[in-house]
Amino acid sequence: QVQLVESGGGLVQAGGSLRLSCVASVSHFKINVVGWYRQAPGKQRELVAAIISGGSTNYADSVKGRFTISRDNARGTVYLQMNSLIPEDTAVYYCNADAVSDYYTREQFWGQGTQVTVSS
Repeated sequence: QVQLVESGGGLVQAGGSLRLSCVASVSHFKINVVGWYRQAPGKQRELVAAIISGGSTNYADSVKGRFTISRDNARGTVYLQMNSLIPEDTAVYYCNADAVSDYYTREQFWGQGTQVTVSS
């Protein structure tokens, strides 16, 4: 099983920063990719940033140069550092894990989400 718990959301003014954390509890699975997604009201959920087990990262064009995804393996935590926030970044942010079980089945796991609100 993989359990994901996000934290770090909140209300911030435009131009400000927030750091989201995703703590993963893992048993009988190996995580291959951890991604941060977001969903704004009335919009589809979209991938913001992802970090692969080897350490490579990728970002949505809308956040490149402003957001940084990183991980601390010792703490089982993936971070999303968000700088230069704009109102369009307002959304619920979700942590996702793409993992393979001990039986080689692939599954997706989601956290409960954390609200980020950027005021203008």
